[in-house]
Amino acid sequence: MADIAKLEKVASQVRRDIVRMVHAVNSGHPGGSLGCADYFTALYFDVMKYSTDFKMDGKGEDLFFLSNGHISPVWYSTLARAGFFEVKELATFRKLNTRLQGHPTTHEGLPGVRVASGSLGQGLSVAVGAALTKKHNNDDRIVYSLHGDGELQEGQIWEAAMFAAHNKVDNIISAIDFNGRQIDGDVSDVMDLGNLRGKWESFGWTVTEMDGNNMQAIIDGLAHAKTLTGKGKPVMIIMKTEMGAGVDFMMGSHKWHGVAPNDEQLANALSQLPETLGDY
Repeated sequence: MADIAKLEKVASQVRRDIVRMVHAVNSGHPGGSLGCADYFTALYFDVMKYSTDFKMDGKGEDLFFLSNGHISPVWYSTLARAGFFEVKELATFRKLNTRLQGHPTTHEGLPGVRVASGSLGQGLSVAVGAALTKKHNNDDRIVYSLHGDGELQEGQIWEAAMFAAHNKVDNIISAIDFNGRQIDGDVSDVMDLGNLRGKWESFGWTVTEMDGNNMQAIIDGLAHAKTLTGKGKPVMIIMKTEMGAGVDFMMGSHKWHGVAPNDEQLANALSQLPETLGDY
């Protein structure tokens, strides 16, 4: 059984890492990163089965692909805290010659990252391909992927959705960070997604929903999603989150999508986020 209190402590530290990383270089995307801290913590500290002795092929392991790569701070923090690389490396975020680029890349050889991402719309194709490979190799592990709600305005997402359903790729659990906001405003104003659940179901996916800022709900939601795999359909979770979750002045608006906090704002944010694992 998941230790929810322990997971919440990890998520708090991940959020501290996020705001400190972005503040240090006055660059990055804190809003979505904060909103997804609970999901990443649940995945890497409870749900997924993997080895920190990183190998690109990922045979015999659960795999994760981040499609909306601009929320790299939350992924980097989680990978470091999970033991893929030293936590002190977080201090190199977005600096020259770092492995921690603004969007995840592979040529620097950062453990945990299997594909460059951030060109929105492409990650589902990669994740589906990885899942199909596992099926061909009789590898019974699961592929997970995360996508932004604004990203669903990209056409390639729906091509991959059709491909996955047609080929019965039923060993993938994808999730949508459904916070309703993107860089230019509310998703409903930029390009409304309409009945999102109905769309995915009509594309042949099994769809479920969960609260992405409640740790118990995430653990339960991912466990339920896993029971839906192996039944001939890919699985999609519509994960409702709040952009900037955990830092009150960053919540409720799209303006923190890609803006770094100043010194005063950083201090305010950190005062709301308990230090639980030690800052880098």
